Amino acid sequence: MNSAQVLTLLPAMSLARRELVRFYRQKARVMGSLGTPIVLWALLGSGLQAAFPGASGETNSGSYLKYFFPGSLMLTVLFTSIFTNISVIEDRNEGFLQGVLVAPVSRVGLVLGKVLGGSLIAVVQGIFFLGLAPLAGFVLSPISIVQVVAAILATSLCLTTIGFIFAWRLDSIQGFHSVMNLLLMPMWLLSGAFFPASRAPWLLKTVIYLNPLTYGFAAIHKGLFSESTTLSEFSYWSALGVELVFVFALGVWALRGVSSNKRG
Repeated sequence: MNSAQVLTLLPAMSLARRELVRFYRQKARVMGSLGTPIVLWALLGSGLQAAFPGASGETNSGSYLKYFFPGSLMLTVLFTSIFTNISVIEDRNEGFLQGVLVAPVSRVGLVLGKVLGGSLIAVVQGIFFLGLAPLAGFVLSPISIVQVVAAILATSLCLTTIGFIFAWRLDSIQGFHSVMNLLLMPMWLLSGAFFPASRAPWLLKTVIYLNPLTYGFAAIHKGLFSESTTLSEFSYWSALGVELVFVFALGVWALRGVSSNKRG
């Protein structure tokens, strides 16, 4: 291992491990990030199914509760991925981030460590939620499980990077919460999680296609449902591929922000 790899990989793994330990020591955050989507799935799924009994008929999913499950899974990943980046602001306020910046650590290692740590936390939370799939009526094969977990990983990398970009530029946790809540709920609603994106008006559909969560949701949805029973216009692999393109582009953006050292 050469010096460049040492300055990148070792700090990245150390920072990622620190994020994991820090998150799972805070039981309230663990329960909140996992419990909120479960409650929304149970209440909204059951309520909307009762109000619109034929709403999910065209997906052959059996119930809106089943149709709404992938969206609730993605909501778990969304909450966890984004709000793990609160640690960026906390580390700045405590002086830890300044110490990392003056240490012989590459900027790639800093970004990779923070993003990888938050993403792994979100993947674990997503897998916990995926364990509820039989309650929604899913019978998952090993291939389906691998596909869904891969889609969760790609989506969490995308969302954690978005959260990192904003957290790097913001000074307060309250401001971060406000900006993220304003941005994330519309992104989630316009991803296909709440209604089929293929049925949206053309103007709204344009916004949907520019939304990175659209492709993460499509990949998760395709992993849970068969190709013939979904309204998504994307195949699993095309949706996963586009999501990874977003991950790369956002990663470059995050790295440029850290390299310019506008905050920290």
